[in-house]
Amino acid sequence: MKIVILSLIGGVAITVLTGLLSNMPTPLLGAEHCGYPLPWLFRLILAPGYSPWRVDVVALVVDLVAWTTVIGIVLFAWTKIKP
Repeated sequence: MKIVILSLIGGVAITVLTGLLSNMPTPLLGAEHCGYPLPWLFRLILAPGYSPWRVDVVALVVDLVAWTTVIGIVLFAWTKIKP
């Protein structure tokens, strides 16, 4: 149970931190994409009149599941290797 809780905390932390990193596969005018492995946070640069931030909820959930799984695998392997 401890591994699951730590995996969730680590997955959320890494997902939020990747929102600070730019992820621009192809340069688009007027927007900046953030988040890894999928961009889930978009900042509109040219037309920030309404709300300059957009969140893709599906990509955010996929990133959260991916990072939680990676952290869970690492923690599980760590506990099996550690005597």
